Amino acid sequence: MKNDLDQKPAKDAEVTKSLSNLLGQNEHVGNLVEESAEELTMVNLALKEEVAKQISLPAVQNALQKSEAVEKKVQDASEKLATVNRALGDQIQDRHLLEDRLAEVTEQEAAARYAAFHDPLTGLSNRALFKDRLEHGLAQAMRHDWSLAVMFVDLDGFKGVNDTYGHDVGDRILQEVARRLTQNTRDDDTVNRLGGDEFLYLLMEAGAKQDIFHIAQKIIRAIQMPIEVSGGECPVSLSIGASIGISIFPQDGSNADTLVRNADQAMYEAKRTKSGYAFAR
Repeated sequence: MKNDLDQKPAKDAEVTKSLSNLLGQNEHVGNLVEESAEELTMVNLALKEEVAKQISLPAVQNALQKSEAVEKKVQDASEKLATVNRALGDQIQDRHLLEDRLAEVTEQEAAARYAAFHDPLTGLSNRALFKDRLEHGLAQAMRHDWSLAVMFVDLDGFKGVNDTYGHDVGDRILQEVARRLTQNTRDDDTVNRLGGDEFLYLLMEAGAKQDIFHIAQKIIRAIQMPIEVSGGECPVSLSIGASIGISIFPQDGSNADTLVRNADQAMYEAKRTKSGYAFAR
């Protein structure tokens, strides 16, 4: 559901369109009034010429005076309508400028909100957004008696990639890993880049431990697929492994910080044993 701020640009555009239509109608009326004033002036001039050629009759002279009075009123109306139209045109121009500025500010605010909650390199959620999603997920899990899992993913040997091929290649690796993690994410799940080569994966309605195990294996296989990157003068194909630590709500923690910490510790166990993954103990 859109809030008032989202609806305001649309409402302003409708008002501007209405004003533009009104201005068009006023200009049309103004043109008619101006044409009428010109035609009335020509008629009065012709009448004056005819009156001057012969003896002025009181009735004709009186009609001419009334016609000249009407001519003045029509001319005054034409000038006032033109003034109103100029003011209305200025107002419409000002509204266009305001709408452009509002659209620019709205776009800047949206970009700022996105930057505040997303990693600039990979576009994944950052720590703040992940914690918010995790806390919301915990509330849902408690309400509906669900389980959920937090996976702490750390790339194996990533420092060696940076040292050998440079940070540009390292960044490309991180971006591709982020893409592959996202591809293995369901609609209700969240992938986060915690920092460096560390990622977090929130698995909602995790199901049985065996189901979580299969998802971890799927993630590891996806990350291990060769990645084609530019390495100096020619492209290189790199394969990189991953170690995953897994904590499950409610048995491994009842709050966000505890679940992330226990998943982190399990990840170190997976690295130590080179098993690829490990559950929290």
